[in-house]
Amino acid sequence: MRIRLTLSNTLREQLLLQLHQAYRRGHLRLLKRIHALLYVSEGKPVSEVMAILQLSQQSVYNYVKAFILHGLDSLHYQCPSGRPPKLTKSQKQELCAVIDQGPEAAGYDCGGWTTALLQDVILTRFGIEYNPHYLAELLGTLGYSYQKARFVSDHLAEVAAEQETWLTQTWPTLLARAQAQGAMILFGDECSFAQWGSLSYTWAKRRQQPEVKTSGKRKAYKVMGFIDYFSGAFFYQAQTAKFTSEAYQTFLCHILADTTTPLFIIQDGARYHTSAAMRAFFAAHADRLTVFQLPRYSPDFNPIEYLWRKLKKQATHLRYFPTFEALTTKVDAKLQALTGLPDEIKSLMGKYCATLGQEAASA
Repeated sequence: MRIRLTLSNTLREQLLLQLHQAYRRGHLRLLKRIHALLYVSEGKPVSEVMAILQLSQQSVYNYVKAFILHGLDSLHYQCPSGRPPKLTKSQKQELCAVIDQGPEAAGYDCGGWTTALLQDVILTRFGIEYNPHYLAELLGTLGYSYQKARFVSDHLAEVAAEQETWLTQTWPTLLARAQAQGAMILFGDECSFAQWGSLSYTWAKRRQQPEVKTSGKRKAYKVMGFIDYFSGAFFYQAQTAKFTSEAYQTFLCHILADTTTPLFIIQDGARYHTSAAMRAFFAAHADRLTVFQLPRYSPDFNPIEYLWRKLKKQATHLRYFPTFEALTTKVDAKLQALTGLPDEIKSLMGKYCATLGQEAASA
């Protein structure tokens, strides 16, 4: 069913002004009331307005009727006398359960909680209206904070099992084999350094956000690397072309030429690591190369990731590179410096040393 409500331009502007003020004050009931009037004036059916705003049909009718009879005066709510009611202990427990299940489970068509949505939950379920300021305090006492979400794999249980297998079975076996054969354990990965630089946190005066000049150019300097678990040796190959299986093979051939021991290669599942061409390459060099795949979605299981973070912090964070040559010169200098710091590189192996004993790293 539809209700007709025609608004003049002036009246619509006044309603929008009231709406903005209601948002600033966090006045939830008034927000719903004004939105209902605006939706009806746009021709939305009552059923749709009810679904959007979580209102009853009678409430929508009452809002429109009051507005027709009293205009903007119908938008004023009289503040109740006495101390505002608060949630009981059991209501707080129920609210926590609702928050933990997420807004979609509560009937809202969105994935994240906002203050306005939580105001609505409390008002709808318990008949209590909280000011945004006091609601924030309430949520804090209940153990909640406003924070950015993070992605987790939809195969989380499978990944956790793979990680557990890696740490408790694969890695100990691998380590023992490497020690018995006198092999190097090389953790490998790749990293790109963009000419436009990289941002990070720094101390600065309040309300004066630091600004870093940038060329805006998307060209990047790409580096392949391996670090040895036992010695802290660092091998790298820098290039401007994209990462490919051919480039990966070339890099491995250089490492084979520079070493004499067996090499245990630990890599992630990047396509140029696991292509048919790479499988053939590894088979052809099976006398010296043994390959192990890290668990899926486990960058923190690869110590060289921490080396890349350290390198970016030193080379590109908050720096300006007017030319690509300026970028490559700076990155090359930092790469070369790291090759002379084996103890610093070995310190990146914390996950494995903490789990399996520091003595393994110094063997």
